[in-house]
Amino acid sequence: MLIRPRRLRVSENLRKMVAETTLSVDDFVYPIFVVPGEGVKEEIPGMPGCYHLSVDEAVKVAREVASLGIPSVEVFGLPEYKDEIGSSAWDMKSPVQRGMAAIKEALPNLVIVGDVCLCQYTSHGHCGKLCGNYVDNDATLELLQKVALSQAKAGADIVAPSDMMDGRVKAIREALDANGFYNVSIMSYAVKYASAYYGPFRNAANSAPQFGDRKQYQMDPANAKEAVREALLDVEEGADIIMVKPALAYLDIVKTVKENINLPLAVYNVSGEYAMVKAAAANGWIDEKRIVLESLLGMKRAGANIIITYHAIDAAKWLNE
Repeated sequence: MLIRPRRLRVSENLRKMVAETTLSVDDFVYPIFVVPGEGVKEEIPGMPGCYHLSVDEAVKVAREVASLGIPSVEVFGLPEYKDEIGSSAWDMKSPVQRGMAAIKEALPNLVIVGDVCLCQYTSHGHCGKLCGNYVDNDATLELLQKVALSQAKAGADIVAPSDMMDGRVKAIREALDANGFYNVSIMSYAVKYASAYYGPFRNAANSAPQFGDRKQYQMDPANAKEAVREALLDVEEGADIIMVKPALAYLDIVKTVKENINLPLAVYNVSGEYAMVKAAAANGWIDEKRIVLESLLGMKRAGANIIITYHAIDAAKWLNE
């Protein structure tokens, strides 16, 4: 035979030389959950290895993240109070804002991503201001501007609106620029599906809706062309990075969106994906290291430049071996 593809697979170094896709620690963002209190480190049910952290403990985890070469953390949190409009989301004394400030002070080179949404902070658990039982899109934009500004003031390098309100990227960009935060980037959850894979996160963030669901504003899993439309709208509105969420069940969407935009593309390897791997590994049914690295590599192969993943610390250790 003149052509033998196996020739290029005969040794590990040869395989590395011809690899079409590479996975690096530089690709990762590690999500952390900041809560009220001090000295708090409590494992999150359904998410083994992930914790609710008080500000002081969050700084410790951020130090570990940085020491492994992971360039970024995304900060979520539980507030001290909730109300109808989620006003604790822009309270500078809230755990998220205090956590961002403390991490930035301790680790100025670590990139901090702020999750801009209201579901963790509203008494009803929806991602915006209600009009009856309907989330009022336009009335929510002003609230999201306040959240983004508070996070920028706290030290966020990137704000990431995850609410799926129409027009929020433009509104946030205008608010940031009007207040001098020209260099704060926007990573838009442009393509966020109404997915069952978010279950463990909703428990972690205490953000499940108190009535109904989020199908009125998050995307229908049946739709692919709509993903391109959503992504292109956010590009036009000034997004710096586009995100697809979830990741594993939507790699076709990742590839399609990547082919239609000229911006960096992020994916969110969400809590349900993480929990399934952890559960199977705990039962001895899979090789956790190989499954995780293969899955993350698949996200890169589909077109992701950035991977937000709860596996980041473990994956970084494995890649650094």
